[in-house]
Amino acid sequence: MVELKSDTALAAMREAGRVVGNALAAVQQEAAIGVSLLELDEVARGVLAAAGASSPFLGYRPSFAPVPFPAVICASVNDAVVHGVPDGYRLRDGDLVSIDCGAVLDGWCGDAAVSFTVGTARPEDTALIAAARRALEAGIAAAVVGNRLGDLGYAVGAVARAGRYGMLEGFGGHGIGRRMHEDPHVPNEGRPGRGFPLRPGLVLAIEPMLTAGGRGDYRTDPDGWTLRTTDGSRAAHMEHTVAVTEDGPRILTLP
Repeated sequence: MVELKSDTALAAMREAGRVVGNALAAVQQEAAIGVSLLELDEVARGVLAAAGASSPFLGYRPSFAPVPFPAVICASVNDAVVHGVPDGYRLRDGDLVSIDCGAVLDGWCGDAAVSFTVGTARPEDTALIAAARRALEAGIAAAVVGNRLGDLGYAVGAVARAGRYGMLEGFGGHGIGRRMHEDPHVPNEGRPGRGFPLRPGLVLAIEPMLTAGGRGDYRTDPDGWTLRTTDGSRAAHMEHTVAVTEDGPRILTLP
């Protein structure tokens, strides 16, 4: 069931989204050569705690997961696409890092992700991250009243195809509100004019996941969470929580 949010709900979701944006900014600022992924998780925990927010990631256990998720961020490095579990790995020069974070504040959720490099960036990684950002921006621009989910997915996918990047088949964004994952599913590929109509009050987490390998094939790590490219190519993940309004798309997860 798809729930359309009131203006009051959107204002509350903006506050939850602000916490997410601040957490991601703090994590990116602290990410440096030699810093561990567990230390970055602690940074995010501190931002959430200071805001009086909780994490929708911590303890989350969908049907596919062998164990509940143990952290407040997903930390995916290099060939890890999404759902990376923070551990003692210490960042190295040139690592491509994707951080996904959520927050629950006063019963409302926010969810966003960012990719960046640590130390000296490879040109191909810089291009991949830029493409993921453009794909997200294209999806946000398509999140307008009168469009359909197919238009949004087509906008995201067109950027990936133009750069000959891969995407994980079947993965995409989601509705969000009182729960982190709500209807509808938000595809990263679509046919214009098809799918669920975008209406005022619809809130979506839009999240392109691009792989440098053009196929987008992946495997799951033994931890049951981390998804990696099968060819070892690097990946980038960008996400914002976005509200569809009469005045156009409104990004709720800016810091």
